[in-house]
Amino acid sequence: MEYDLDTGAHSVYSLHYHLVLVVKYRRNVFTAERTEFLHEVANGFADNYGVEIKNLEADEDHVHIVFKAEPTTDLAKFVNVLKGASARRIRNEYEDELDDKLWGDQFWSDSYCLISTGQVSLDVLKEYVESQRSAGDGE
Repeated sequence: MEYDLDTGAHSVYSLHYHLVLVVKYRRNVFTAERTEFLHEVANGFADNYGVEIKNLEADEDHVHIVFKAEPTTDLAKFVNVLKGASARRIRNEYEDELDDKLWGDQFWSDSYCLISTGQVSLDVLKEYVESQRSAGDGE
């Protein structure tokens, strides 16, 4: 099994995540232009948190972000900063266009979905681990 691994001072790792953020009240606010703007905002500070955005796509009322992180990344802090900074920037840039859909300082729903992912599926990984036991049986 071949992995694309990153290295630290005392570690080797591969940490990938799938983040889903939902617009408050599931309002349809994302256009191609706003999705690109969000991508620029997210990339603008991701390095500060040891994060590399691999992919960012949006539907009208939610966004999917695939990113990789370092073992020292505080994921909750990164997500909360991402939500806060992107909400402020989007609302400032597109204020007139969003006033009829969102009000006050609202942009994102309070919750989020963060899923750890990897370079192989869980089933493939389980099969690999189980095969290690049988590979040692002949010795």
